[in-house]
Amino acid sequence: ARIESVVNKHDGMEISVNLASETARLSLQPGILLDDALSIVHKTGYGASVLDEQNRNEARAQQAKLTHREWLVFWGAVILTLPLVLPMFGTPFGIHHEWLPRWLQFLLATPVQFIAGWRFYRGAYNALRGGGANMDVLVALGTSMAWGLSSLVTFMGLAEQPVYFEAGAAVITLVRLGKLLEARAKRKTLDAIEQLLTLTPQTAWVERNGVFTEIPIREIHAGDLVRVRPGERLPVDGNVESGESEIEEAALTGESLPTPKRMGDKVYAATQNTLGTLVIRATGVGEHTRIAEIIRLTEAAQGSKAPIQKLADQVSGIFVPAVIGIALLTLLATGLVLGDWSEAMIRAVSVLVIACPCALGLATPVAIMAGTGRGAQMGILFRNAEALETAGRLDVLAVDKTGTLTTGEFSLVAICPATGVDEAQLLQTAATLEQGSEHPLAKAIVLAATMRGLAVEPVQEFSALPGKGVQGLVHGEMAHAGTDKLISEAGILLSPPLSPVPVAATPIHVAHSGKYLGAIALADTLRTNTPQALQSLRAMGVEVVMLTGDQEQAAKAVADELGLGDFHFRMSPLSKAEAIARLQSTGRKVGMAGDGINDAPALAQSDTSFAMGMGTDIAKETADITLARHDLVGLAEAIALSRLTLKKIRQNLFFAFIYNVLGIPLAALGLLSPVFAGA
Repeated sequence: ARIESVVNKHDGMEISVNLASETARLSLQPGILLDDALSIVHKTGYGASVLDEQNRNEARAQQAKLTHREWLVFWGAVILTLPLVLPMFGTPFGIHHEWLPRWLQFLLATPVQFIAGWRFYRGAYNALRGGGANMDVLVALGTSMAWGLSSLVTFMGLAEQPVYFEAGAAVITLVRLGKLLEARAKRKTLDAIEQLLTLTPQTAWVERNGVFTEIPIREIHAGDLVRVRPGERLPVDGNVESGESEIEEAALTGESLPTPKRMGDKVYAATQNTLGTLVIRATGVGEHTRIAEIIRLTEAAQGSKAPIQKLADQVSGIFVPAVIGIALLTLLATGLVLGDWSEAMIRAVSVLVIACPCALGLATPVAIMAGTGRGAQMGILFRNAEALETAGRLDVLAVDKTGTLTTGEFSLVAICPATGVDEAQLLQTAATLEQGSEHPLAKAIVLAATMRGLAVEPVQEFSALPGKGVQGLVHGEMAHAGTDKLISEAGILLSPPLSPVPVAATPIHVAHSGKYLGAIALADTLRTNTPQALQSLRAMGVEVVMLTGDQEQAAKAVADELGLGDFHFRMSPLSKAEAIARLQSTGRKVGMAGDGINDAPALAQSDTSFAMGMGTDIAKETADITLARHDLVGLAEAIALSRLTLKKIRQNLFFAFIYNVLGIPLAALGLLSPVFAGA
């Protein structure tokens, strides 16, 4: 809270705090001097350094040293505390409560109180200075009361009064053990990120003056040629310049089967070359690679708050003051009713201790960190914790057809010219128009024309009409390629082609100079694992609806093959979004999966949106969840992972509440000693 309030007062500086990993990322706009920014951060009492691989390694080494020191302090506390608590277990062996002189108990308990317990005093001070009260306040307050009263009784020689050195020492030792276990839990949830960080090699073979030389990856620049031999991991994102091989992309997609790569194909850092030697033209280096983007997204998601955490936050906000109030009430009530203020004090200490460490603060963040980290390993990237939570509550999943249910790799199956039109003229006009489009249908048409040796001619005033097709000037005359609706809206009469369009194919109708030329028939194939994915979704109670801009025949053929009873065809981007809104109006939670510009409005309208990994940037920018693997199996896995994470959060919250609800009354009634409360 302190670092956020200070930094956010300065223009050009933005800080995002990750409470789960206890780190913050500071970003600077151009013009802000780095030294000035670091100086501002240092004044808040925190350290900061420029983020690079060396710093990450140093931070990991520093954390390992700190953890080792924490365990040493803990075992020291155990050695000093054992003689104090031995009477609790040694009564059958004749060891009574005062088996150690009180001055010796004081000498044993004091280092535990102020060396092992120093972290609680520091934490309590920082919390109170920030205007809040956390669990460290309860530990520091409770154990200080026990140690202070016992020290007073010892040095005043009040032999008739009992001492409670063992209570404060045992509580600090046990709570330190709890903190160490908590730190280990957090560290394990960050393992997914750590594994991703270690995948990119630290050196690479880069062309310098015509010779490939091994250099550190921080010296590689975009445009450099990089050589990757069989068995090596790729150091950069780029395009294959020469060579053929198969790349294992499990680090990015979760898919273990290697992917063939040849000249012109896109490849990514941290993936592994398995067969031949490749020469790659670097396009993304260091922080600008796909793996770095995955790490950034996952770290951001791990540091965000899920809606379910609001309940824990609300309870935590009043929890510490309430516990302190109950402890004071216990102290006064017991002292006044029983007249035994020593017993009253120890009951109050027990109340303070049972409430700490409170699992409420840990219940949600650690589950979120584990869920998002596991998702990153599986190729499922959650934008934030809210996306992770809401995905598990979906009742309906709307999916696009092309590129989602199907491969999106179209092939020409028929050319259907109108009367008096040549096949070559029809295909050439279509390819000329479609050369400016990124749509899979357009690419298939251009490829078919190229394979037939047809020249693609210049086009002017080109424009894409989402959900309809494309248009532009060819030889100075307006031409159209797309749906029959596009041709009709242009005032052109569609005449029946010489040969009918195959039923399962998608027709692209073409017109030029106000004359209908015919249709190009293209066919798409289902992804092999689409039926399996749909079966998994149905088993989870998720209804699947298909929304496609394709023609009725092609849409129906796919729906029939997959057993989809609810499908909609000839959908424009707006009508897809309206269909999502209609489903939501019935009270159901609706997700949307797509990969194109046409899907962006529907993705934005849905409760949870999924962008397929090979889709367009606009789809990924709009989506809550990005799937690195381009198939529906990832969708089923994302929903299942969300449900498991939610289940774990609810389980954690239940136990966090229940032991406090049961334990605090027992402590107030004197039925729970501080030592057992701490345990």
